[in-house]
Amino acid sequence: MLVVQPGGSRSWMLRYQMDGRRRDMGLGPYPEITLARAREKAMEARRLVKEGRDPLAERSRGTALTFKAAAEALIESKRPGWRNAKHAAQWGSTLETYAYPVLSRLDVKGVDTQAVLEVLRPIWTTKPETASRVRQRIEAVLDYAAAVGARTGENPARWQGHLDNLLARPSKVKRVEHHAALDWRKAPAFMAELARREGIAAKVLAFAILTAARSGEVRGMTWREVDRGAAVWTVPAGRIKAGKEHRVPLTAAALALLGEPGEPEALVFPSPMRGEAPLSDRTLTAVLRRMGRGELTAHGFRSTFRDWAGETTAHAREVIEAALAHRLTDKVEAAYARGDLFVKRRRLMEDWATFLARGGPAAVLALPAIAHREAAAS
Repeated sequence: MLVVQPGGSRSWMLRYQMDGRRRDMGLGPYPEITLARAREKAMEARRLVKEGRDPLAERSRGTALTFKAAAEALIESKRPGWRNAKHAAQWGSTLETYAYPVLSRLDVKGVDTQAVLEVLRPIWTTKPETASRVRQRIEAVLDYAAAVGARTGENPARWQGHLDNLLARPSKVKRVEHHAALDWRKAPAFMAELARREGIAAKVLAFAILTAARSGEVRGMTWREVDRGAAVWTVPAGRIKAGKEHRVPLTAAALALLGEPGEPEALVFPSPMRGEAPLSDRTLTAVLRRMGRGELTAHGFRSTFRDWAGETTAHAREVIEAALAHRLTDKVEAAYARGDLFVKRRRLMEDWATFLARGGPAAVLALPAIAHREAAAS
């Protein structure tokens, strides 16, 4: 089958059963691997299955399986189950930066505890979160190698009962780094200043602030997701961190930032430099720097919204969390929270837009005519 991810990446996959267990075997990315070539590889794999031989295991036999080859095979096998291509890119990038310089050419049979420690020790205390991910991914690669018969014995990257005796516990060295956020009291003045800025990046940042959305969700928004009549933006599950479709109520100020509707699959805020490609997150950072606010981040405005809502309004906590598309951490509470509190969230976002408009005339005058009508009506 051809597996198409929400992010657009495509790859061939063969699904088969071996010893009563389902196996997914990556056949390579499309279009680098043509349909004809994918069929040839699938036919050869099916032949091995009929002979009682596991294609994934056979792939690693006869020649040494290097750590890098095992990692690439694992990423390919996991790709169909990931929500978007970003996961594969993150896996590859993390291993490329930290693991491959030490492990890349090693036969997986020869990866031992010392080799794993050589990767982890330089970053264990300076980049604890990254180091923890690297360890988990090395462990997964070696587990994969064992599953296909390329290595035996205990996994040298396992934590419990092994590396926990050699390295400090991650929670002891973890440094919590929050996204820099603007004090909510200064948000109206900031929006007034932002409204005087020209360019699509300034609009994207303003829209993200008004909707309390993640910048990546705004930058990837298509016209299919926007219902102007109902004033709703529906973010599909594949583009949201929680993995669940999220409806965002659009205030008049947010709607005013949208241009003329385009084709359903067209981006609402396309990059002026790269055609239909999304804006990069760096463009929003550049806007903040030009405003002399280089210490801030686009993501930090979600914290600004959360602080404002929690400290100055009577809106319920679950409504505020729902507006941020956060998963409820209490499993019992989450089990009973079937709705999305949309009506209450619309009132919350209207209050937020009203608060932000207090920055002065510039916050309204820089918006299109619909914003003027809204201001006059209020």
